[in-house]
Amino acid sequence: TGNVLKFEKKFKTFIGSDSCVAVNSGTAALNLAVSLLDIKDKEVILPSLSFVSTAHSVLINGGIPVFVEIDPQTLCINPASIEEAITKKTKIILPVHFGGLPCELDEIKKIAKENNCFVIEDAAHAVGSKYNSQKIGKHSFATCFSFHPVKNLAMPTGGAITINNKQHTKIRKELESKRWCGITDRKLSEYNVKDIGNNYYMNEFSAAIGLIQLKKLDRMNKQRREIAKIYCKEIDLENKMQFDQNCSYHLFWIRVKNRIKFRKILDKKKIETGTHYKAIHTFDFYQKFNKAPMTKKISEEIVTIPIHPNLKSHEIDKIVSVINSIN
Repeated sequence: TGNVLKFEKKFKTFIGSDSCVAVNSGTAALNLAVSLLDIKDKEVILPSLSFVSTAHSVLINGGIPVFVEIDPQTLCINPASIEEAITKKTKIILPVHFGGLPCELDEIKKIAKENNCFVIEDAAHAVGSKYNSQKIGKHSFATCFSFHPVKNLAMPTGGAITINNKQHTKIRKELESKRWCGITDRKLSEYNVKDIGNNYYMNEFSAAIGLIQLKKLDRMNKQRREIAKIYCKEIDLENKMQFDQNCSYHLFWIRVKNRIKFRKILDKKKIETGTHYKAIHTFDFYQKFNKAPMTKKISEEIVTIPIHPNLKSHEIDKIVSVINSIN
């Protein structure tokens, strides 16, 4: 009867998934979802353009991250790159819906089925996005969401895993145990190390806020799409995020040649920008793994500009005008 359970039920209905388990972050969601499959010494294919938690979830669970290139038009994982990288050791394909734009899930799931591996989606940006008229979180074995305060559905701290599988009741019980340090009613002798779990439980306060935010999510995403439509139409740059009615637009990105100079100009005009993200394979710790050179180049050109439901018309006009004034 608590808020966490209520949120899980409401979110499961919102997505249309078989099951939903609430956790305390998108990172926790990834770590737990990947732990459902034995990936020790197995390969997990993922894009290098993401927050490092995506790759960390692979290493934490004993797997080997295999970075592949993104599509320069969408910044989502390129299915052709997946096919090139897949081997008999591949256990999971881990696509990231970058900025909220859905990946080519039909192609990705087809590759996974042909190669006997699983799809776990990183949908930290994509709550409320749709693919084939269904909400992201409905399509694959597991999908991981983040409800960080800057996300489209915001809480003080939170995340969720949606599951679509015939064994979803059993899987849910495993996740419920693992999000609370592995505590269950089983005998101690039945445990092994992989059952230990962690303190990943969503708190009641966050869930209470999440229940209110969920009611507003579709409306707020619609406002984001309206802003994105203006940006797509009026920003005079060739390399920018395209308009898609199915996108949640957690981010709106553009690509520029001199990012440092560009961001300084916008900063002087009191326009906040971001960089999402440094390519994971370029971090010192991940340089021992394979490279994704095109992704590295693109990641050094990305600038994310303001997009949120509280933006006023005059602020949108200013952002467009300042960007278009820069040569």
